[in-house]
Amino acid sequence: MTQALQGHLSLQHLGVIRAEGADAASFLQGQLSHDVQLLPVGQARLAAFLSAKGRMQASFIVIKRSAEEFWLITSRDVLPATLKRLSMFVLRAKCKLSDATEAVQLLGLAGDAVPAEARKLAPWQVLALDDASIVRLYAAEGESRALLAAPAASALPAQITGSPTITAAAWQLSIVQAGVPLITATVVDAFVPQMLNFESVDGVSFKKGCYPGQEVVARSQFRGTLKRRMYRLASAAQPQPGQEVFAANDDSQPVGTVVQSAASASGFEALVSMQIAAASAPLHLGSSTGAALQLLSLPYALKEDI
Repeated sequence: MTQALQGHLSLQHLGVIRAEGADAASFLQGQLSHDVQLLPVGQARLAAFLSAKGRMQASFIVIKRSAEEFWLITSRDVLPATLKRLSMFVLRAKCKLSDATEAVQLLGLAGDAVPAEARKLAPWQVLALDDASIVRLYAAEGESRALLAAPAASALPAQITGSPTITAAAWQLSIVQAGVPLITATVVDAFVPQMLNFESVDGVSFKKGCYPGQEVVARSQFRGTLKRRMYRLASAAQPQPGQEVFAANDDSQPVGTVVQSAASASGFEALVSMQIAAASAPLHLGSSTGAALQLLSLPYALKEDI
């Protein structure tokens, strides 16, 4: 039995892009997969930044800090390239984009370190606590999780700072168990959002206006062309992000790609984007005779194609 996830840690693998200005909301509305213009001040969204072909270049937890300021929390290894590419589209918009990683503290919270009021919220809803935004995340094996974002100089409640320190490895496992990874450099340009279940965890709006890649995303959803989903799998061997997954006795072509992995008490767990048709077949890591993979559950239901 695994030990309950309890405590906090500094999320050094994440960074922050700040978007600020009178046109910040409208600019982001035209670039991201979710509706940010309707986002109330103080609330959050999961969203993706796509290529014209609908492939994910980055994904974010977007927090609207004020009417004209947004924090886009993303994997630090994709931040420089994402900031550069987003900046190309600002043009005459009154929106300034900058790397605010050093100006914002990001903590992962789990178990009793998550304030009781935040534990009652649905994923992506936010509890405001002084200067901090506490974003409810999907649970990991039933354990509450949240992300805290606050100005770097802000003092945090003793309930949080006095809680045990979680290891980076334990938090990484909780991401896999929660089934909502952020795009890292290894898998940039590899997936349409639905291939990572983004439509099932409220990372895509099908009612908003145009954004890069929207036609591909809509076609996948409404024409029944979605062939891949993301699954959680267990393995005795360590999966590597970007590594291919094969069906037993068939090396002709892979059926999936590892998105993220982490060590567990019994070996390793991984999130794998793979063909829906292969989910019920015996699966192996790296080749058709590689380490066996076992299907595990996710904490959310997959939405059916429309």
